[in-house]
Amino acid sequence: MSRVGRKLITLPKGVALNIGPSSPGKAAELSVKGPKGELKRAMPTGVTVKVTGQEAQVERADDSRENRAKHGMLRALLANMVKGVSDGFERQLEINGVGYRAEVAGQKLNMALGFSHPVVFDLRRASRPRWTRTSSSAGIDRELLGQTAAKIREIRPPEPYKGKGIKYVEEIIRRKVGKTGAA
Repeated sequence: MSRVGRKLITLPKGVALNIGPSSPGKAAELSVKGPKGELKRAMPTGVTVKVTGQEAQVERADDSRENRAKHGMLRALLANMVKGVSDGFERQLEINGVGYRAEVAGQKLNMALGFSHPVVFDLRRASRPRWTRTSSSAGIDRELLGQTAAKIREIRPPEPYKGKGIKYVEEIIRRKVGKTGAA
């Protein structure tokens, strides 16, 4: 049995987990509702979720390779959904470089990153962005938050000589030595 899949998921106070019925041709739907919002996800076939009191457990139909993979994956996704609607997630980015800056204007992130033009990033799907020199974005969907942070970092990844660019706060940039002068 999967080490990840067999762990129980504790539902905090104020978090409700609902399993929608599966209709012919459609998969069952998991819905997690909490104080910060609601998340929904289609449940794959071959695995089920049992809720007893304030605990949820993911079980699989058989020991086929496919169902073993789905077992651990669904448990991890469900645990992230529960944590997201109760506590939320945050991802921090840091902007390094002379003249590099970012500011939020409505649902747009306007960035000056050393290009000949300003870069505008649409933030409609990311929730609660706060952008300064050290910027952060918070939300309930861990997958969406990580993808948004990766797309923003991709605009100007940090370069190894001076470290200019956008990087994660916890990321360590391995620096290279520049050119040496000919004597």
